[in-house]
Amino acid sequence: MVYPALYEGAGLPTLEAMACGAPVITTNTPAIVEMVGDHAHLFSPADSHALAQHLVELLTTPDARESLSRTGIKHAARFTWERAARETMEVYRHATGNLARSVL
Repeated sequence: MVYPALYEGAGLPTLEAMACGAPVITTNTPAIVEMVGDHAHLFSPADSHALAQHLVELLTTPDARESLSRTGIKHAARFTWERAARETMEVYRHATGNLARSVL
């Protein structure tokens, strides 16, 4: 998957691609880097040469594709809706001085 985003709020499309086993090439914008870590090939949005190099590498090197696919699947598995809900509740608890605990 190639995701050359200039502005991204969460980077979920990259994570969804990883969960499907697709190797990912994407920009090194902060939100995306936070989502993909070092499990994707990253490039500056202004550097089309770097994008081309990543494309050539993944198109011609089966081991590189397989490696990104394998590590991407494992990385994406760490992100679950249950975890998102739990961490969101922790933010609410912190913001309300733990008053939210009585709701659960």
